[in-house]
Amino acid sequence: MKSVRNLVLAAGVVALSGCTMFDTYSEVDALNEAQPVGSPFTQALAGEYKAFANTELKDMLDYPDALHFARKGLSAASGEAVMPEPVGDWNLSENHIKELSAARGRLVVSFDMGGREIAPAAAALAQAKFDCWIEQQEENWQTEDILSCKKGYLNAIAELEGLIQPEPVIEIVPEPAPMIPEEAMYLVFFNWDASTLSSGAKNVIDAIASEVAKNTPSQISISGHADTSGAQDYNKRLAFKRANEVRDALIERGVDPELLVVESHGEDELLVKTTDNVREPANRRVNISFK
Repeated sequence: MKSVRNLVLAAGVVALSGCTMFDTYSEVDALNEAQPVGSPFTQALAGEYKAFANTELKDMLDYPDALHFARKGLSAASGEAVMPEPVGDWNLSENHIKELSAARGRLVVSFDMGGREIAPAAAALAQAKFDCWIEQQEENWQTEDILSCKKGYLNAIAELEGLIQPEPVIEIVPEPAPMIPEEAMYLVFFNWDASTLSSGAKNVIDAIASEVAKNTPSQISISGHADTSGAQDYNKRLAFKRANEVRDALIERGVDPELLVVESHGEDELLVKTTDNVREPANRRVNISFK
């Protein structure tokens, strides 16, 4: 949280009271003079944080955040792939927490899909603009700056997602045969550490509701799953939340609640086998099957 960072940095200023203000904030100067190394992504990210830290220091006079992002820039300049800001570290309203958590989830999914390697400049810009957005959103008074950072993130993440998604294959397929309920299986995928439904997930749920309206099964099983990142108990709860999100969405689309059975498997039934603490997009899912 910014308040915590302010206290730490204020203590640093007191301890360095014999120094000039220029010396106190030397991390920004160090970043300005750094020669980034590492991957194309970390080098691009160092450049983005360099610009951001200088803006915070010289234009916004926001010394604590200037130091915070300068330090992230120095880590990136050394070759470290630092992550976007954790939403829980910032003082935000509930609505802003939801919005920024979803935005961070999109960013992390893009990274998991190779975005940092495929499009390093777009990935670095998306991360820096996300961090800019969350920093401005916590302050919550400079509307133009909030919108500028948010728009920058949305443009960058859209470009990044477009670069890492394969071109769609257009096929002409025959009209499908009537569904056999016992063979029906649908998958809805989720962003990391999220239970909100993406537009793609909603399209799948629309298809399920349409199929149920035409061929009503005796039961619909909704099974929530998670990947292995995080604690098992937490993943069990997260998987249950995901399953309930799908359940509620089906009910909204007219599916009889009496048909729906919800369960959570947490990280116990992985679609893609991984070791512990691995973020695997295919394992963050809900299975929907008919009986």
